[in-house]
Amino acid sequence: MKKTNTSLIKELKSPVLVVSKIMQTSAFQYFFTKISQSGFLLIGSAVIALIWSNLNPEGYSHFWHQELAIHLGNLSLSHSLLHWINDGLMTLFFFTVGLEIKRELLVGGLSDPKRAALPVAAAIGGMVLPALIYFYFNQGTDSLSGWGIPMATDIAFSLAVLSLLGRKIPFGIRLFLTAFAIVDDLGAILVIALFYTASINLYALAAAAVICCLLFTINKAGVRKTLPYAILGLMLWFAISSAGLHATIAGVVTAMFIPCKGKYDTDIFLEMVQRRLDRIECHGDSCGQSILVNQRHLDAVQDINLACSEVETPLQRLEHSLSSWVGYLILPLFALSNGGVSLAGMEPLTALTNPVTQGIIFGLVLGKPLGIFIFTFTIAKILRTELMQGTTWIQILGAGLLGGIGFTMSLFISNLSFNSGIMLEYAKVGIMIGSFISAALGYALLRWGK
Repeated sequence: MKKTNTSLIKELKSPVLVVSKIMQTSAFQYFFTKISQSGFLLIGSAVIALIWSNLNPEGYSHFWHQELAIHLGNLSLSHSLLHWINDGLMTLFFFTVGLEIKRELLVGGLSDPKRAALPVAAAIGGMVLPALIYFYFNQGTDSLSGWGIPMATDIAFSLAVLSLLGRKIPFGIRLFLTAFAIVDDLGAILVIALFYTASINLYALAAAAVICCLLFTINKAGVRKTLPYAILGLMLWFAISSAGLHATIAGVVTAMFIPCKGKYDTDIFLEMVQRRLDRIECHGDSCGQSILVNQRHLDAVQDINLACSEVETPLQRLEHSLSSWVGYLILPLFALSNGGVSLAGMEPLTALTNPVTQGIIFGLVLGKPLGIFIFTFTIAKILRTELMQGTTWIQILGAGLLGGIGFTMSLFISNLSFNSGIMLEYAKVGIMIGSFISAALGYALLRWGK
C-alpha cells in the first residue's frame, strides 16, 4: 500500500494548531530546562570555589590573577584570567540575557502590557526594597556603594531550585519567576551602567554611538548573517570599555539589534516543506532507513533542513546555540573564579555583624520577597489583574523568596562596588548566606505552603 506523509498529516484534526501549541510550550520548556540544569552546575562550582579558597587561599588567588596575553601582530592585550572572565566571557552572558529580554518583549510574558504588569512590578519592588534595607544598615559608612548588591536575582540558581519541585508547581509560577527575573536582570544592567561608572570618555562614547548606528543600519538592511554583528559587537565592546562603562554592557546593546525575523515567512516555509514531504513516498507500512538508500528522500530531507534554517530567526538561532556555552561553561567559570571566600583569619562574629553582610543578608532574605509581594499585590488590585495560570499568593511569596537568590549578578556588582579587601569578602559572605537562606525558605514554602 502506498503511504505518504500527507495522509499521516490529514489524520490530525488541526495540525497547524497542534504544532503551534507544541512549539510555544517547548520554547519556554527548553529555556527553563537549560537554565535550571546550568543552575545545579553553578551551585557545584560555588562549593568547589569555597573549598579551594580555604584549603589553598594563596594558590586560589594566584591562579585567577595570573596574566593571560593575546598577541595579534603589534597588538597585545594582557589581563588577569579573572579579568578575562569578568569582562570578556561574561559579555556573552549579558548578550544572551539581552536576547532573552528582546524575545520576552516581542512574544513572551512581557509582550502584553497588562500581562507584563505583575512581573515588572515584582522586579521593581524586588530592587527598591533590598536597596533601601542595605542603605539603612550602611548609611554614613564607606560601604554605601554596595547598595546594588542585594537587588539582583540569579535566574539560573532560582530556576534550579524551582525545578526540584517538579509538577507540584503550576506553570504560571514558572512564567512569573522567569519574567520578573529577566526584568530584574535588565534593572541590574541599568544600575551598572548608570551608577557604577567612575568617569565617561565622550570620544569613546561617541564612537560607541556610531557603531550602534551601524548595527541599526545592517539590521534594517535585512542582514541576517551573524558575522557582521559579531565584528561590530566586538568593536562596541572596545568602545564602551574605553568610554569608562563596564564592557559587558556591549553584550546587551548588541543583542537589541539582532534580527528577529527569518528569511522566509511561515506561509512560504510551510509551502516549501509540504512540497518536499510530498516527495517522500514509501511502499508498505514503514519507510525504514530509506534516507540511506534513497537519494530522493535524502535530497528532500536536506532541503527541509535548509528551509528550517532559513525560517529560523537569528535571535532564536543565537539564543539556542549560546545557551549551552553560557550555562555549562561561562557561568560555572564565573562562580569558580569569584565565589571563593577565605575564612582564615576572619572573625565569624565580626563578619556577621558587619553592616555590609547584614545589609546584603536582610536585603535578600527580607527585602526581596516583601518587595516582590507588596508591589505585585498592589498592581494586581489597582489593575484588577489575575495571577498567571493557577498561581496563588502564597506561591507568589515563595517565588519572591527564590528571587532572593542573588548569586551571579550580586557577585558581579560586589566586584564593582569593592575592588578588593575585606569588604569584598564580607559582601561574598552576605551573598552566600542570604542566597542559601532564601533558597531554603522559598523551597519550603512552595513545597509545603497551602
